[in-house]
Amino acid sequence: MSLTQTDSTLPIAPSNRAASDRSGSQNATTTPVVPGVASVTHLTNRLAEYLTPSELKKIKEAYRFSDEAHLGQMRMSGEPYISHPIAVAEICADWKLDAQAIMAALLHDVMEDQDVRKDELIERFGAPVANIVDGLSKLEKLEFQSQVEAQAENFRKMLLAMARDVRVILIKLADRLHNMRTLGSMAPAKKRRIARETMEVYVPIAHRLGLNNIYRELQDLAFSHLYPMRYRVLGKAVKAARGNRREVVSKILESVSSTLEATGIPVQVYGREKTLYGIYTKMASKHLSFSQVLDVYGFRIVVDSFANCYVALGTLHALFKPMPGKFKDYIAIPKLNGYQSLHTTLIGPYGTPVEFQIRTQEMHRVAESGVAAHWLYKEDDENNLSDLQQRTHAWLQSLLDIQKQTGDSAEFLEHVKVDLFPDSVYVFTPKSKIIALPRGATALDFAYTIHTDVGDQTIAVKINLEQVPLRTELRNGDIVEIITAPTSRPNPNWLSFVRTGKARSAIRHHLRTINLTESIELGRRLLAQALTTLNLPPDVEPALAERLLNESSAKSLEDLYADIGVGKRMAALVARHILSLVEHDTPVMHPDVDSHGELVPKKIDPVIIYGSEGISVQLASCCTPIPGDDIIAQMKRDQGLVVHALDCNVARRQRSKEPDRWIDVVWGADIERRFDCRITLLARNEKGILARVAAEIGESDANITHVGMDEDKDNLMTQLHFTVQVEDRVHLARLMRNLRGISGVTRLLREKG
Repeated sequence: MSLTQTDSTLPIAPSNRAASDRSGSQNATTTPVVPGVASVTHLTNRLAEYLTPSELKKIKEAYRFSDEAHLGQMRMSGEPYISHPIAVAEICADWKLDAQAIMAALLHDVMEDQDVRKDELIERFGAPVANIVDGLSKLEKLEFQSQVEAQAENFRKMLLAMARDVRVILIKLADRLHNMRTLGSMAPAKKRRIARETMEVYVPIAHRLGLNNIYRELQDLAFSHLYPMRYRVLGKAVKAARGNRREVVSKILESVSSTLEATGIPVQVYGREKTLYGIYTKMASKHLSFSQVLDVYGFRIVVDSFANCYVALGTLHALFKPMPGKFKDYIAIPKLNGYQSLHTTLIGPYGTPVEFQIRTQEMHRVAESGVAAHWLYKEDDENNLSDLQQRTHAWLQSLLDIQKQTGDSAEFLEHVKVDLFPDSVYVFTPKSKIIALPRGATALDFAYTIHTDVGDQTIAVKINLEQVPLRTELRNGDIVEIITAPTSRPNPNWLSFVRTGKARSAIRHHLRTINLTESIELGRRLLAQALTTLNLPPDVEPALAERLLNESSAKSLEDLYADIGVGKRMAALVARHILSLVEHDTPVMHPDVDSHGELVPKKIDPVIIYGSEGISVQLASCCTPIPGDDIIAQMKRDQGLVVHALDCNVARRQRSKEPDRWIDVVWGADIERRFDCRITLLARNEKGILARVAAEIGESDANITHVGMDEDKDNLMTQLHFTVQVEDRVHLARLMRNLRGISGVTRLLREKG
C-alpha cells in the first residue's frame, strides 16, 4: 500500500507527488519558458520517450519552418514569438499526442499570423497537418457585420474541424492554456475579455471532453483575471486555513490509511484541495462565508479493480458515518464526459464533512486526461470504441448535425453552448437504454435526442407510463416513451421550452424550410419599406446586390430576404448598408433635408397584414389582436413578425427596450378568416347559465374554442372565460351586446393580457 500526496498545498506529510493529479492552476506542471530564450531541446527530449527518430526529424523540420516564419515577431511579454508554439507543443507532449499533432502545434499560428498558404503546408508536411492548422486558424480575411459574428464564425470553424479530428480542439485548448498562463502582460480590458471567453467556451469544452486538469486550471486562471480582488482574498483565506485544519486532515489521513491497509487491497490515497473557483462558486451559490465551506479538502482512493472500489466504499462507511443524500455512483452511470468514480461525503473527526472519490487506475487516467487518453482518430471500427469514445464520437457527430440545420454562426454557437453545460440528468427508454441529457431538458428534448424525425413527429409523451405535456422537465430515473404521428410537424412554441442545441436547431431548421417562401416575401416588403425611408429605390439593383452579398455573408438575395423575414437581420440596418454602398459610388442628393442639412425620412405606408400569411406573421397571444384594433408589430428572431394591439402592455414594455425592432402595420381589406379573442363574463350562479351563454355565442355566429370557469367562495357568482373566434371588432361588439342581454350576466369585458 502506498500513500501519495498529490497537491503541494496540502498540509500532510508524504512528499512524493503524482504528476498526473493537479487540483489548481498554480500546481499544473509545465516547463517555464525563460524570457528571451526559445529552445526546442526540452521538447524533443520529451518526445523521444515515445516517438520514432523519423518522426522527431519531421517535428524538428516543422520547428525550423515555424521559427523562420515567426522570425522577428515578439510576444507582449518581450519573448520571441516561437516560445509560444514550443510551449503549446510541450503541453500536447504531456498528453503524448502523435507526431502530426505536435507538428501542427508548432505550426498553429503560421497561417493566421504569417500568411503561409495551406497548399504550402500540404506540400511540406502533408494534408493531415495542414488540415489541423487550417482548423485552428481564424477567419481574419473575411468581413463580418460585428465582432460577435466574427467570433462566432471562428468558433464554428474550429468546432467543425474538431468534429472531424479531435486533435484540433486538444491543440486549441493547449494554446488557450498557455495564453492564459501568460496573460499578465495584456491590458486589463483585454484580460477580462479573453478570460470571459475562456470561461464561457473553452472551460466547458475541456469539461465535456473530460480534460479535468485543463478544465480546473483554465477555470482558476479565468477567475483570477475576471475577479482579481476576490481571487487574492480567497487565496489568502485558503493559505491561512491550511494551518488551522492541519490536525483534522492529518487525523483523517492516518485513520483512512490504517483502515484501508488492514483490508489488504492495493490502494493509493491522494489528498486533494478544492480549487479557488470551486470554493468561490460554492460560496456564491449557497450564500456561504469562507468559514462555512467545510469541504475544502478531500481525498481520492485509487484501487486496483472495479470490485475493490465498492469494498473500499464499505470500509470507509464503517470508519466514518456517511452524510445522507451525499453518495453518487458514477461508475454504474458515468458522466457525459466518461468520468467514473464513487463519490461519498463522510462526517470526519470534529464533525467535519470530507468528500472521498474512489476509482480504479484506468478510471483515474480517464478522469484526468479524458478524451486525450484515447485516440478517436486512430479507431476505424466503431465496435471497438470504448464507452467514452462512443459518447465523445456521438457528441462530435451532433455538432455536424447542428451545423447542417443552423442558419448562422451565432445560432450555431448558441446551440453548442447549451450542450456544454456539465450538469446532466439520466433517463431510460422503454427498452432500458440510458440517455443522458442536460439538466432542465424536457420530454421533447428526449425525442430529438433519439432522432430528429422522432422529435419532428412527436404528438405525445409518457413518463413512467403516465401521459404528460411535452414541456415536462425530466428527472433522474424517468422512463420516457414518445408517441409519434407521420403527419405531425414542429410547432414554433416548442422553441420556448426545449433545452438542447440539437432540438432547437432541428425545430428552427424545419420552420425555416416550410416557411421559406413566406419569409422571403415578408423580408422583401420590409426591406423595400426601409429603403423608401432612406429615399432609395425599393428594389436592389443587380450590381449593388452582388456587392451587398459579398459583404453580408448571405448566399443570395433570397437568403437575405428570408433572414429579414424571420428577424435574423434588421431591415433598417441592411438598408443603411445599401445606402453606404450607393454613397460610396455617387453622392445621393436628398431632396428632403432640414435646416441643419439632416435627412428627413419619407412618410411611408405601413405594412399590410391579412392574418393569412402563415408562420412568418403571428398574432401575439398576450393581447390577441383582431381586425379593427390599432396594431403594431415586432420583428422577433426566428419568429418573423409578431403583431400586437397598440395598447398592449407587453408590447409597450418591449418597445421601450428594443424600439428599432418595431414597425407600423395595418389590417388589410377583405380579410376572410376568423380570429381568436378572449372574453370574461361574471354571472350569477344559476342553473343553466353556461348553456344560455354558449347558445347566444352560437347564435351570434361566433365559435367557442376554449371555456374556463372560476367560482367565488360564497358560491353566488361564477366567472366564465371564453376564447371565441370572430371576424373583426364589429362582430365582437355585436356578440358582446347580445351577451349583456342575457339574464344573470352582470359584467362582461374583453381580456387583453
